[in-house]
Amino acid sequence: MTLDPNIIETSPSEGQRFRNEAPNAHSGEGNLPAILWRYVTERIPDKSPNQPLPIQPMRLPATADDTPMLYKISHSTVLLQLNGQYWLTDPVFSKRASPSQWFGPKRFHTLPIELENIPALAGIILSHDHYDHLDKQSVLALAARTQKFIVPLGVDKHLISWGIPKEKIVALNWWQATEHQGVRFTATPAQHFSGRGLRDKNQTLWASWAIQSPELNIFFSGDSGYFDGFKKIGDKLGPFDLTLVETGAYDEMWADIHMQPEQSLRAHLDLQGQYLIPIHNSSFDLALHSWYEPLERIAAAAKAYAVPLLTPEFGQGINLNELAHSPALNQGWWKSYLPKDRPEFEVVPVKLASNK
Repeated sequence: MTLDPNIIETSPSEGQRFRNEAPNAHSGEGNLPAILWRYVTERIPDKSPNQPLPIQPMRLPATADDTPMLYKISHSTVLLQLNGQYWLTDPVFSKRASPSQWFGPKRFHTLPIELENIPALAGIILSHDHYDHLDKQSVLALAARTQKFIVPLGVDKHLISWGIPKEKIVALNWWQATEHQGVRFTATPAQHFSGRGLRDKNQTLWASWAIQSPELNIFFSGDSGYFDGFKKIGDKLGPFDLTLVETGAYDEMWADIHMQPEQSLRAHLDLQGQYLIPIHNSSFDLALHSWYEPLERIAAAAKAYAVPLLTPEFGQGINLNELAHSPALNQGWWKSYLPKDRPEFEVVPVKLASNK
């Protein structure tokens, strides 16, 4: 496999490490003491809901049919029914997005479907190796039911070390593609970082994905800060019928690797997307904003720019053949769960992450 020299750094002491296209895109590590201080001292109202969120239970037939469907299960875990097959992105079914189920961010809603009820999958698509996207327990539970694991370079090493057969894994560099069961997957750039411990930073690649079936062109962002890569992806592989774009867990102190909601909307426009589904929100407390702020802000921005926004409840099925007839999917399910004294969010100018 030929590797892009702009993606990989190698040194005798560190081994292979991946990097972003923008050389000075930072993960926020330099701000770690200040971030920890804010977590300890800053009171953020409504970081998690004070009542159960609405869930629509999912009952999936063992065999997928030909109707293209989408179900948002949690955070960045999305089940797609494409080309008569089931596919799953970033499956995290554990209660905590953490190396331990004794501590760390805990999911604050129930799941619309339990792990044991997920039917046989044509493939699992992984964006990177952080715990809120790559959950060892879920991967192992689904392994026997999954034909292929489609992952960025290096993530395959995690899976192999957990006992996943090498022949079931396809590991791709940015702009490389594979096809399985009539669906084409292209690993596309993202601006983020990787690592599951203190000593393995950036030893695996992070990616977004273009998912192309005979009927639909879908973009899945994984995690990313805003960068000009979205326009490049849109120019090369767009337009997209639907974009699944991260909208949550952001802060100015780590602005290079997670987008503000208005930047998520800008990314959707750069991608030449038609319909937008905001993901990476309303499941885990991962930042210093209220649980509902990402949805409030992306809804305001989408309205201002006339972008068709879909915000289904967890577990609610979306017929992807009928997106134009799905106004009920943007009724703002979260609004009835908002506190009366909440702040009003207005559209703010898009502030680009620093790539200098």
